[in-house]
Amino acid sequence: MADSITTEPGTVDGPTGAIGEPLIVLDHVDKHFGALHVLKDVNLTVHRGEVVVVIGPSGSGKSTLCRTINRLETIDSGTITVDGRPLPAEGRELARLRADVGMVFQSFNLFAHKTVLENVTLGQVKAKKVRPAEARDTAMELLERVGVANQASKLPAQLSGGQQQRVAIARALAMKPKALLFDEPTSALDPEMINEVLDVMVGLARDGMTMVVVTHEMGFARRAAHRVVFMDAGQVVEEAEPETFFTAPRSDRAKDFLSKILTH
Repeated sequence: MADSITTEPGTVDGPTGAIGEPLIVLDHVDKHFGALHVLKDVNLTVHRGEVVVVIGPSGSGKSTLCRTINRLETIDSGTITVDGRPLPAEGRELARLRADVGMVFQSFNLFAHKTVLENVTLGQVKAKKVRPAEARDTAMELLERVGVANQASKLPAQLSGGQQQRVAIARALAMKPKALLFDEPTSALDPEMINEVLDVMVGLARDGMTMVVVTHEMGFARRAAHRVVFMDAGQVVEEAEPETFFTAPRSDRAKDFLSKILTH
């Protein structure tokens, strides 16, 4: 296993460029939903510029892990730090965290009554206090980048699922985040729309965006990830570079999981 997947500080080279110092650190994190123990003593470090893909069976805690990083879910014990700072509890600091750590959801979460352009400009103006004209220019650049600039005047309902998800990515990018979290970003899409979203994500990875991606898309993990994290029953069971994980998983649980999802 190469040094680029360790959690030691320092700069190393991964498949999509340079990786820097730790940016997101989960230390002995536990989370319960009532009697259900959904995260069990989770330790994970994501470095600046690193793409970490989190996989595992349904109910393994993947989405909960993702949602704790920008405090959409609170934790019961342990610590989470972003860029050296613990997660804030509420107020302006929490809003700033959610700008710094953007999230792209399974269900797009666009404002249905606002145009595509308005969806991408609103956060810039309200949260970042960017002038409307500047926000509009940034929005159009990002919509061009994700391939939907020609849809700027439409409402979300007039777009395909793949187009809506690309707008959601542009909206997150408009906040100039330090990292992006993706929670099953393609699972609500028709099969023919999946690749158009994954291609945008691969481009972000190549550009050096720090990303934590919960997904069932193993092809994306192979193409874009520096590291694959395999979870089961609320625990990080195994983590490795994609090639190592997919060709020589160490744990019996990972071997069993891969045997069921990989077709040859």
